[in-house]
Amino acid sequence: QRGVELAVLEWQHQFHSRRWNCSTLQGLQVFGKAAIQGTRESAFIHAISAAGIAFAVTRACSRGELHKCGCDRRIRGVSPEGEGRGWLGCSDNLSYGIAFSQAFVDSPERSRGVSSSRTLVNLHNNEAGRKALLAHMKVECKCHGVSGSCEVRTCWKAMPPFRQVGNVLKEKFEGATEVYPKRVGSRKLLVPKSSRFKPYTAHDLVYLLTSPDFCDRDPRHGIFGTSGRQCNRT
Repeated sequence: QRGVELAVLEWQHQFHSRRWNCSTLQGLQVFGKAAIQGTRESAFIHAISAAGIAFAVTRACSRGELHKCGCDRRIRGVSPEGEGRGWLGCSDNLSYGIAFSQAFVDSPERSRGVSSSRTLVNLHNNEAGRKALLAHMKVECKCHGVSGSCEVRTCWKAMPPFRQVGNVLKEKFEGATEVYPKRVGSRKLLVPKSSRFKPYTAHDLVYLLTSPDFCDRDPRHGIFGTSGRQCNRT
């Protein structure tokens, strides 16, 4: 719940000035209504939700709030400046948070079968959200010694602020790739719809459908429309 709430606040921050400002998301329904399923808005929702849950669980691990996990003390190395003998600090246990997010967020998708195009898209975007978190882990260090001489340095890996993850995924939203399913042998793959689109990576967002026109009110689909200013679909 904490992870979902974190994600919702980030959606609202990132999209507060957009035609779509998360208005279809009522009562913390994580994946919104049918109007945006398969669109680039849905891609962002899946990515930020998966990242938010991984972030919240990892933070709870580091704070000692969960019985099944704690710090990640397996990380060893030298500090970025080459000083100190190892990373003895309490590193964020992101591997546990990611595994929990994969089990919790991906299982409803997998239960529908991975042959569905929408399932493939959602699973890809879930993983892209978690990768945005993983790719921006940073090393933090603390000096020990007489008068802060830094004779010994304790280091640990820490997650980035969640706002940074939101900023990264918002950029991925802007550059998301429209895809379509293509059968290659026994597998169904998602390929760019146009040769003009850049090939996407595991870190990028993908979508199947063009977004609806969020300018006009559509209560049936939970779209409140835009008021108080001119709205241009493009």
